[in-house]
Amino acid sequence: MGALSVGARRLRVIGAAWLLGCGWCASGTVLGAPTPAQVEAVFLFNFTQFVDWPPQAFADPSSPIVIGVLGSDPFGAALDEVVRGEVVKGHPLVVHRAQSIEELADCQILFVSRSERAHLAPILARLKGHSVLTVSDQDEFANEGGMICFVLIEQKVRLRVNLEATKAAGLTLSSKLLRFAQIVGPGEI
Repeated sequence: MGALSVGARRLRVIGAAWLLGCGWCASGTVLGAPTPAQVEAVFLFNFTQFVDWPPQAFADPSSPIVIGVLGSDPFGAALDEVVRGEVVKGHPLVVHRAQSIEELADCQILFVSRSERAHLAPILARLKGHSVLTVSDQDEFANEGGMICFVLIEQKVRLRVNLEATKAAGLTLSSKLLRFAQIVGPGEI
């Protein structure tokens, strides 16, 4: 792990608290309450540690893990700050932002912004057969074939996970990630 700024360390501590189910109280009273977008940025970073991709998801063993942001970027500098200098399982982390799915063909994690709601079905169809973890904060994202949906419940970011979609993409999610997630699938509420 490289040298981290105070902001990046703060976001990582908050993210770890969230993954452990501690919520705003555990982290907010000492460090100040982060925005949902900051918490989601830390989740995206943490997904790199709790998801296993098949070897063919990478051009070679040292290829980067690319976190793509499709459409309007809700994270600002927070996501860049959290992943700066990080290497996970031998893969450096990089962030790419784009306005079309074609520009993000080689990513391992794809955050689909709310701005792409009208294009969700074609985006997910384009990714079929690829080992890309799809993530969004769009309502019903996981029920519509996306893999992980951020939902805000009682001022806390929670996860809804579509295991059927992750398995179809050849991805394995750690039980640590799933411990606090709500498991959903197509057609469920």
